[in-house]
Amino acid sequence: MRVTDFDYSLPAELIAQQPVEPRDGARMLVLPRRGGRHTEHCHVRDLPDVLRPGDLLVANRSRVLPARILGRLAGGGRAEFLLLRARGPGQWEALARPARRLRPGDVVTVTADLSVRVSAAFDDGIRHIEVDSDAALLAAGSVPLPPYIRGWLGDPERYQTIFADTLGSAAAPTAGLHFTPDLLDRLAARNIGWATLVLHVGLDTFRPITHDDPGEHRMHREWYAVPQALAQRIGSVRAAGGRIVAVGTTVTRALESWTATGAAEGWTELFIVPGYHFRVVDGLLTNFHLPRSTLLMLVSAFAGREHVLAAYAEAIEQRYRFYSFGDAMLVI
Repeated sequence: MRVTDFDYSLPAELIAQQPVEPRDGARMLVLPRRGGRHTEHCHVRDLPDVLRPGDLLVANRSRVLPARILGRLAGGGRAEFLLLRARGPGQWEALARPARRLRPGDVVTVTADLSVRVSAAFDDGIRHIEVDSDAALLAAGSVPLPPYIRGWLGDPERYQTIFADTLGSAAAPTAGLHFTPDLLDRLAARNIGWATLVLHVGLDTFRPITHDDPGEHRMHREWYAVPQALAQRIGSVRAAGGRIVAVGTTVTRALESWTATGAAEGWTELFIVPGYHFRVVDGLLTNFHLPRSTLLMLVSAFAGREHVLAAYAEAIEQRYRFYSFGDAMLVI
């Protein structure tokens, strides 16, 4: 297996530059997990009719940090940090640019009252930084959009899910962006369950794989928590014949990490590639992901690489919108 096995060509005009309104108006390609019947085309708002009563949707309620911090180096020049996770009071792990100019001991001025000090440097542009006030740092930050979204000046809340309540992600768990209060009400009316967990999205959501052999890639660890009530509910749903449908790859990794280790919370470096045996997730609602990405590999592990790439080709032919603000695919 090589990284090039997960490549595809996407016309630039299909990279979504703004979200669909309403949220659940996004298109949805329904893909059977392993061959069988042909794909179907509908919309996210049709989920209550596509899923079965007794199924359980599990979403990620992590909220995106105002993680983009802009400042100036002491000798002049612009510097930027993308906060990845808090390490303790006043201490953060961040992705830095320009990494070559940000060394331990350097100070970046963010505002007249706020400076960031670099305390340690690591590979891949990662830095440990220190500040006097976490509150001031977050107040100075902005919600980071992926670099392929250019010029969008909409409400930053549109890059948050409507149920996000636990601050900690460097990027949005984008499959959850499609849900509206009305959709949640209609799912409940069909006896389709809803539950949430937390996985704080980290670096691997947007970091490319640099090795041709995926086995040489090291996942950046992410913190997750699966509530005890959800763990018990999953057992009840499956015992009754219902399916566990993960809303996004982050939920998939959290549930599979919990099931594999028995730890209800902690750090996960789980890298899911074809050949992985899924223990708890029966269905996956997800967006269309970048070529050669860890996310595309996870979806391919779930549904089969050739099956997924054929679905992507069909989505391109049907002019689906790709990536964070794009349309969705349900593998069930």
